[in-house]
Amino acid sequence: MARAASNVVPLREVSHLGAPAPLPSPAPAETTRQRRSFGKVMKLRSGRYQASYVGKDGARHLAPVTFDNKGDAGAWLDMRHAELLEYRWKPAAPAEPEPLSFREYSATWLRERELKPRTRAEYAKLLATLVEYFGDAQLREITSADIKTWYQTLDPSKRSARAHLYSMLRTLFATAAHDELIGMNPCRIRGASTSKRQKAIRPATLAELEALTLALPERYRALVMMAAWCALRFGELTELRRKDLELTDAAGVVRVRRAVTWPNASTPVVGTPKSEAGVRDVAIPPHLLPMLRHHLDTYAQPGPDGLLFPNTEGAHLHHGSMYKVFKRARNIAGRPDLRFHDLRHTGATMAARSGATLAELMNRLGHSTVGAAIRYQHASDDRDAEIARRLSDLANGAH
Repeated sequence: MARAASNVVPLREVSHLGAPAPLPSPAPAETTRQRRSFGKVMKLRSGRYQASYVGKDGARHLAPVTFDNKGDAGAWLDMRHAELLEYRWKPAAPAEPEPLSFREYSATWLRERELKPRTRAEYAKLLATLVEYFGDAQLREITSADIKTWYQTLDPSKRSARAHLYSMLRTLFATAAHDELIGMNPCRIRGASTSKRQKAIRPATLAELEALTLALPERYRALVMMAAWCALRFGELTELRRKDLELTDAAGVVRVRRAVTWPNASTPVVGTPKSEAGVRDVAIPPHLLPMLRHHLDTYAQPGPDGLLFPNTEGAHLHHGSMYKVFKRARNIAGRPDLRFHDLRHTGATMAARSGATLAELMNRLGHSTVGAAIRYQHASDDRDAEIARRLSDLANGAH
């Protein structure tokens, strides 16, 4: 006997709305984040993965590339871990520096130097000349042969300019070698950084100095006398203020604390003297005091900060303006070869002849090295004759 079909549906298959009831879902499995025992994997903002680890040297090493997924990054770490365990690990070689052109490096080199404005401007001119030749050549591909070829293109009659260019190039490559951007300095031409003085500087005699001074307009006479008798530089003189002078009835001192330079023809820049030794006090020969007092009363700017030797408009005197009147005066004095800076040589020579020691000369001139001071000690004909006379006196006294 057939059994009648039952119309009863199990309760679990019917919802209160008549639709089949969903089966209850299993409770979510508890997920745990496993921490790597070696190395570190980090997801970057780009979505890629970066792997790193700490080597035996104690430094953290990054994978040279990033990875598409975490598994690839972990596999790379596993290989490095195995190398460490099996004593096969070696630190990766340092990355090769990006190739730099001479043009790029020279710009960086100059920018990183701490220089006075005028020195920076002079360096920039020298580098511009070097860049014209070496330009976009790769810094590490320039060889000693290239340096010699370049050096041979320079005019040998311009010894000083050639020496300055070579010295600049050698210094630049020395810095590159120190920074390990190149293996070795390719500048190895012996003696190329030095140049012998083409002609000896002849200091002015007292008669020439007097003639030169009298040939100048009166407002410039004290300037020239201070340049000669106090051996001051032009930039030091033209930045002197009233407050820098200390005058009494019988003595005077000028305190050199600043100097003015002209990086270009229209921009005076006031800074410290040429070197630390340039900050000094210089005694003024007493015979200059009357002239200085007259100059202060007539031409110096008023107030403690007033310029001692201003131009006709009360501003800093430019060397170009001084040259116009100085050139005419030196011709009248019969010394067309005399430069303004030679007055400093004259002052150093007169101080040496007066019996100043080398240390005293260094202090008076503001030099930090013996060699620089010695350069200004010029033997004059009359002094050499005096030495010869004294030698004869010794010989005659021995008999």
